[in-house]
Amino acid sequence: MIITVQKPLEEIMKMLEDYNKVVIVGCNTCSALCQTGGEEEIKDMVEKLKDEKQILGTIAVETPCDIRISKRDLRALKKQIEEADAILAMTCGVGVQSITDLTQKNIVPALDTKFLGMVERVGRFYERCRMCGSCTLFDTGGICAISRCPKGLVNGPCETVSDGKCEVGGWKNDCVWALIWDRLNQLGRIDSLKKYQPERDGSLKATLGELVWTE
Repeated sequence: MIITVQKPLEEIMKMLEDYNKVVIVGCNTCSALCQTGGEEEIKDMVEKLKDEKQILGTIAVETPCDIRISKRDLRALKKQIEEADAILAMTCGVGVQSITDLTQKNIVPALDTKFLGMVERVGRFYERCRMCGSCTLFDTGGICAISRCPKGLVNGPCETVSDGKCEVGGWKNDCVWALIWDRLNQLGRIDSLKKYQPERDGSLKATLGELVWTE
């Protein structure tokens, strides 16, 4: 899921300072689970803004990153959106852009998008994928070295690993390559570590990321 955190209220108010009539759009999926933009957080935001802004309407879209769902759900607020000076989007950055494309309104993002995360429980999220576009999880026993090695090493641990611990963070965290070794050993596939993985290209992408199904 996409992990978000709410921007400071002062920053949100600064972006809203030129707009009086506001519609608030949240997300009933990722932002709801992160407790940053679900129905309860929308109610809380209304309470914070109601003395200074005219809130014309609110809605928690099922999945605002899906432009089809946003288009369907936002029909319920068509009149309010037309009258609004701005829309406060309590969604990830993709949701913000979907709402922008659909409404052509001033969109104020209320959240910061952090990473693609694994959920252990509400309030405990871990980055587990960098969406690098070249997945090697089979070779590493299902453990992502790209997202879990602070140094971004893709061919085994650095020389400073000690007792399976990583120096980054004061030796508190397990070295991901120690975890990968243990997992592959358990699976009887330790030879997978002999496969060389090319270093990731950190240069700017030449093309925008997209995936379009064709017949």
